[in-house]
Amino acid sequence: MNYPAWQLKKGDPAAEKALAGAGCGVLLRRVLAARGCADPTAAQALLGEGTPCRANITLFGSFAATGCGHGTDRALIAGLLGYKPDDERIADSYAWAKGYGMDVHFEFSKRAAEHPNTATIKMTGQSGKQMTMTACSLGGGRIMVVEMNGLRANFSGDLPTLIVQNIDQPGHVNEVTGMLTERGINIATMQLYRDHPGGNAVMIIETDKAVPPDGLAWLERCEGITRVTFIDAEREE
Repeated sequence: MNYPAWQLKKGDPAAEKALAGAGCGVLLRRVLAARGCADPTAAQALLGEGTPCRANITLFGSFAATGCGHGTDRALIAGLLGYKPDDERIADSYAWAKGYGMDVHFEFSKRAAEHPNTATIKMTGQSGKQMTMTACSLGGGRIMVVEMNGLRANFSGDLPTLIVQNIDQPGHVNEVTGMLTERGINIATMQLYRDHPGGNAVMIIETDKAVPPDGLAWLERCEGITRVTFIDAEREE
């Protein structure tokens, strides 16, 4: 059940947990669960290592104005820890993060964003590897990722989604689409973005079914492809 803001009462764990689980808890669970992980250990999967040691989170718009009161901050932390929206630990996610050695810092921006409910999350892993993403909560558990590592994006994670980051040079689109064709995987939507000619680029491909692990591994071995991420919406439900 989702509770309107005016129904939130201090000391009402059920209401607070519901608010914490709505929107941003789903946002982190769905967007950051990479490579078809059945258990949505968001940051671990995306960073390729354990729980991040640091997370800097910037909230915009109504998130910045009311995020803490609505449990958005706790939901985001819980998502970084890999908790599902109905996990009872969400209400105490600050304490759990401290126990895991994860330092979390929130900023509340007055700068206008594309959507009122917007958050930018910058994660740092134990090895120093970093990942930054900006996403919007559209309501009703729906989200939209609008930026990854400084590159434009536009996907929700409602369909199986393959994200390939690469150097902007000829041949990579052919490699990715060829791999999908060989495995009988149909493309539903495809987006291409780059920062400048010859710079960093990203392909975001929504498919009709999951991409098998051997296909992901093959892409990771291709020269010029820097990162492969897969969000398996089918296994996440």
